[in-house]
Amino acid sequence: MPTSSASTTDASAKTTAASGGVQSLERAFDLLERMADAGGEVGLSELSAASGLPLPTIHRLMRTLVACGYVRQQPNRRYSLGPRLIRLGESASRLLGTWARPYLARLVEETGETANMALLDGDEIVYVAQVPSKHSMRMFTEVGRRVLPHSTGVGKALLAHTPADEVRALLARTGMPAATEKTITTPEGFLEALEHVRRVGYAVDDNEQEIGVRCLAVSVPDSPTAAAISISGPAGRVTESVAESFVPILKGVAAELSVALSNQNHHPA
Repeated sequence: MPTSSASTTDASAKTTAASGGVQSLERAFDLLERMADAGGEVGLSELSAASGLPLPTIHRLMRTLVACGYVRQQPNRRYSLGPRLIRLGESASRLLGTWARPYLARLVEETGETANMALLDGDEIVYVAQVPSKHSMRMFTEVGRRVLPHSTGVGKALLAHTPADEVRALLARTGMPAATEKTITTPEGFLEALEHVRRVGYAVDDNEQEIGVRCLAVSVPDSPTAAAISISGPAGRVTESVAESFVPILKGVAAELSVALSNQNHHPA
């Protein structure tokens, strides 16, 4: 009997250790995400209040993350996201574009226009994927290109549900240079445009980034990182009348892409 009891205890300890290891991993990633939500730098007490974890547990996890380079301890004793995360993020962004390409290709097939996917990276929009139109006259945006949000459809789609004070702060940091005479150049004008996006469910770049080019954009719901997809083409083809048929296609593809990205995140082991 004692042998059996010892055996049971050992098995229980192994199970606890195994589940504890997984739990620690989940907690570490939760802390990293909370740090990102807080702007990238926090104190231990803030993390404890936000996560509900005891300070000793957070301190132990943070020590490990610091040792691995994923978190850095600042001179003021606060913690910030570490430089090793940059490489992971860049690789993930490239993969996000790869996963999106089949969905963008279907957008091209159904609308005939160039399809794009973009993310909000800091204060800028970065294009991570594109499938070009088959028309001889078509739009082309280089993957990796960065633009300011106020002059793009994807920028409006990505910022539509951001609090107004955060939008104003972003615009103050970037300025609002005019890419064309139709670019919105005042915070009030841009906030009005975001209200219109919320009302109609999609965003428009009407000759605001480049004269002669019109874009329609929607956000990808529940994306692991804020993402938007768009179609762009000559203003003479991407008219208000075709928007009525193109927008439902955009929204349908965005919903399917959202499911695909969610499945990528929860791929069975």
